[in-house]
Amino acid sequence: MAQLKDLAFKDGEVPQAHEPIEVKEPLPQGSGRSFPPISVPACQPLIDIRNGEGSLAHVFQRFNWKENIMGGNSTLASYEEDEAEQRFAELKEALATCRSYEGEGYVGPFKATVASETPPQVGEEAVAFREIVPMGPEQPGDRNEQFIVVRTGNTIATFSELSMGASRSFPTELISRQVERLRNAQRP
Repeated sequence: MAQLKDLAFKDGEVPQAHEPIEVKEPLPQGSGRSFPPISVPACQPLIDIRNGEGSLAHVFQRFNWKENIMGGNSTLASYEEDEAEQRFAELKEALATCRSYEGEGYVGPFKATVASETPPQVGEEAVAFREIVPMGPEQPGDRNEQFIVVRTGNTIATFSELSMGASRSFPTELISRQVERLRNAQRP
């Protein structure tokens, strides 16, 4: 976890974000809030990968953008041997079949629609997708969250950008910089 923390962004490296930029470790197993399983088990890898589930170690950061109050996140996860490749294959398989699912989150039940996008050309493998959740008449616009997931060696980095009623993307140059750091750290 210490190595991943060292590779994450520090204050002053993300000009679009309010500071401080903290690197957080996951809560101890069983101490966070748990939710019932989602309605379509084949979609579960979409959720697991962004939370670093099954990783040897993972850390995450939240970015409070100066121009988007909703913000973004990144998760850096390290896996044993070829496990990152296996996890990424599961994610790609899920993206090929998952179109929507229902679940429960911090604000209650929701239905998400999943749409694949063209990922940036970074890392050894990359995918991009959006999850759109209608918010109902009390909220203007839908919840629109983009996810870009990149595998580099035995690490998987997930970047997300949340917006309401818009279609924002996580800054590609930040993704490239973070992936480059992960790649360089794994070179012999």
